[in-house]
Amino acid sequence: MASVTYKNVVKKFGELAAVDNVNFHVEDKEFLVLVGPSGCGKTTALRLLAGLEEITSGEILIGDRVVNDIAPKDRDIAMVFQSYALYPHLSVYENMAFGLKLKKTPKDEINRRVNQAAEVLGITELLQRKPRQLSGGQRQRVAVGRAIVREPKVFLFDEPLSNLDAKLRVQTRAEISKLHQRLQTTFIYVTHDQVEAMTMATRIAVINKGKLQQIDSPQNLYDHPANLFVAGFIGSPAMNFFPAKLRRDGDRLAADSGDFAVPLPVEAAKRYEKYAGRDVIFGIRPENIHDIHFTPPNIHGENVNIKVDVTELMGNEIFLYLISGKNTFVARVDPRSNLRVGEQAQVMFDMDSFHIFDAQTEEALR
Repeated sequence: MASVTYKNVVKKFGELAAVDNVNFHVEDKEFLVLVGPSGCGKTTALRLLAGLEEITSGEILIGDRVVNDIAPKDRDIAMVFQSYALYPHLSVYENMAFGLKLKKTPKDEINRRVNQAAEVLGITELLQRKPRQLSGGQRQRVAVGRAIVREPKVFLFDEPLSNLDAKLRVQTRAEISKLHQRLQTTFIYVTHDQVEAMTMATRIAVINKGKLQQIDSPQNLYDHPANLFVAGFIGSPAMNFFPAKLRRDGDRLAADSGDFAVPLPVEAAKRYEKYAGRDVIFGIRPENIHDIHFTPPNIHGENVNIKVDVTELMGNEIFLYLISGKNTFVARVDPRSNLRVGEQAQVMFDMDSFHIFDAQTEEALR
């Protein structure tokens, strides 16, 4: 088993820095997810670790060993791609055993590893089938099994669930999480799906335009985003943002968007006192906006006048698309809500759960 360290890692394609001075450390046995929009550099960062791309500058270490100049086959890693890349003429058993045969691993050892991996993944009965006889989910498990039999120090996953349908993605997501718990090996997983990241990772590294934005546990990323990008990327539906000014309202401090103003609770106001008069971006998540008839107890609530633009009944909740002056935003409310399209009403902002960002730097104000 091994830790992984990126030290000032840069990868340039011409003048474009796909990975721009990235630094982070992955602990042994950790499950780290690299997440970000398409083209942000997360897959390139993974390929640099695998040795499939050459580093422009910086160092990558597996354990205490710098692997910049070590061939991919000697890095003791195994990679699972979005494409299953199975040999169509070989059986499942032969696909899983192929890499071990190339290494001239003894037959008994190959048999032990393949059968053990098949049992872990629940594909023992598929070992004699060909890939064309398998479903997409079964093929993905075979691809994971082919990585497991190598018994590597580090597992790398590059968007392995993208080709699966929604139901199978949820199921396979749970299987990969259980696999990590069982194998107790370092997992590094790339995805653009923040739901995958939130549900699987012990820590998440958020990347945008080649730069590491924040690395933390899923809950801390959700509760304490470092900047506007992280706040908008983590969470579904995304956080609502309102251009505003922090102004004094009598003896209180309020976030004034021009169309509405919401006073900050007294304790929170003390933290933001030094930013009074500054242009900011006020953020609040859809789940912290409530129908005034169905509000949680013991919160600091502030009412805002709105017009209902669109409603989406999800069964266990309702998404309301709302308008307040020039602002449009989303609320995630109780399924018993009776608010209807076109209705003028009020919603309540939970002012125990808001975020404020600097309008110029987009960094979170603490």
